[in-house]
Amino acid sequence: MDENQLSYRIIGIALELHKSLGPGLLESVYETALAHDLVESGLDVKRQVSLPFVYKDINMEAGYRIDILVNDKVILEIKSIDALAPIHFAQALTYLKLSKLKLALLINFNVKTLKEGIHRIVNQL
Repeated sequence: MDENQLSYRIIGIALELHKSLGPGLLESVYETALAHDLVESGLDVKRQVSLPFVYKDINMEAGYRIDILVNDKVILEIKSIDALAPIHFAQALTYLKLSKLKLALLINFNVKTLKEGIHRIVNQL
């Protein structure tokens, strides 16, 4: 399954989750529930994946953590905030660059309809 097929499947699962829970919960609740639903659908899911930062050939512990990594291909950055800011998009792109992956989904669950809260971020490599 390529990144686009995978993202389509992830988005469908996220939409169902949001339809069930609605907005207004903590980010950690959405992350936990989404990870559960993704696993239930047969996908490989890793949560809070540490992302190394290499500077001048030294591996630095910078505290970067991917919220959810699906099938080692798609990064999910989960938010539950009033509005996404440019820094949230930059964060997702930084995670893509550090991991050398192509696609991230920035998902803000604190919206009336989740379609408004899903953003694809692409690393041009």
